[in-house]
Amino acid sequence: MSSIDTQESDVTADIKTMIVAGGCFWCVEADLEKVHGVIEVVSGYSGGKTDNPTYKTYGSGGHREVVEVTYDANQVSFEDILIVTMKTTDPTDDDGTFADRGDKYSSAFYYENDEQREIIENLIKEVDEFGPYDKPLAIDVEPRAEFWRAEDSHQDYYKGALTRLKYGYYRNASGRDDLIKKYWGVNDHSSELPWRNEQANNKTYMWSNYQKPNKESLKNQLDELSFKVTQDEGTEKSGSSPLDKNWEDGIYVDILSGEPLFSSKDKFDSGTGWPSFVRPITSNAVTEHEDKKLFTTRIEIRSAIADNHLGHVFTDGPKDSTGLRYCMNGASLRFVPKSEMEAEGYGDFLKYI
Repeated sequence: MSSIDTQESDVTADIKTMIVAGGCFWCVEADLEKVHGVIEVVSGYSGGKTDNPTYKTYGSGGHREVVEVTYDANQVSFEDILIVTMKTTDPTDDDGTFADRGDKYSSAFYYENDEQREIIENLIKEVDEFGPYDKPLAIDVEPRAEFWRAEDSHQDYYKGALTRLKYGYYRNASGRDDLIKKYWGVNDHSSELPWRNEQANNKTYMWSNYQKPNKESLKNQLDELSFKVTQDEGTEKSGSSPLDKNWEDGIYVDILSGEPLFSSKDKFDSGTGWPSFVRPITSNAVTEHEDKKLFTTRIEIRSAIADNHLGHVFTDGPKDSTGLRYCMNGASLRFVPKSEMEAEGYGDFLKYI
C-alpha cells in the first residue's frame, strides 16, 4: 500500500478511489503501485454479504480478493487503471486466476456511476474485438460495494522483509508473468493498447501528408527561437517556455505540422525548466537519433512526420512510471486544450488524455 508522491506538486490533485479485482491481491497491488499517478493501493475484500471478512472467512462470505486504488485523476484515468489491471492478470478465466481457483479469485471491475459502467463495458467490447486474447474476456462488471481492508500481513506483501521471497516464488510459479509476456510482450505497467496506435496511424489526418517547406519559407512562418530550435537543433533557455508549468488537460502537437506528440496525462514536473513527459502520446509519434554534438552521446527526439527537432530523452524520469524523461523545447510545441481538441480535428486523441 505504498504511497507514491505525485510529480506535479504545484498542481491541485484530483484524488479518487476505485476497486478492481484481478486474482491474488498481492500481485494486483504490486502491479498497480507501479502505475504513474497511483498514490496508494490497499489489499482487501469486497462484493460479499458478510461484514468484517478476514482472510479465513472472506470466501465463504461471497467476497473477492480486491484492491482499492487511490489515484490522482489529473495524472492517470479510471480507464488507464482498468487497462493495466487487465493486462497484468488473466482476464479470460471465468473461475479464478492462474493456480487460484474459484469466484473469490476471479476478475471484476466495479463502477460507481453510469459513466464508469459505460467505460468498463466499452473497454471489454474493444478488447474482445481487437485484443490479443483467443477467448472473450470474463471480467465481471459490478456496482461498487463496501471495501473491507485486509489484514496488515497482506499489505505490501511483495516487498515485506519476511514475505518478499515467498511472494517472488509464488508469482514466478503462478504463470502470471509468462501470460503477460505472451500477450503484451513486456510488463511496463502502461495503459497503451497497441491497436489504438495502429488505428490512429492508418487513418488520414490533416497532418498525415504534411510536406515541410524550405528553410526560407519556414523563417517567415516561425519566430526566431522556434526556427532555431526546430531547424537548427537549438535549445531554449531553461524556464523560458510557459508550457513547462502548464498543467491543463490537452495534447502537445508539432508547431508546424500539428501532429500529436505528447499528452498532458504523461507530463510531469522534472524541475529542469523544460516541458517533460514520461512517454510520447503513441509509440511512433516521435523518432530517435544519436546526437554526438556535445562531449557525450545523447538521444535526440524529432517529430515523426515534420522531422523537427524537439529535444532529447534521458533515463532519469519517474521511477514509478517509464523511468524516462522526454525533455522537450516548448518552442517546438503547440498546446491544444482538451476543450478545443474536437473542433481542431483531434477528437480521436481524447482517449489519451
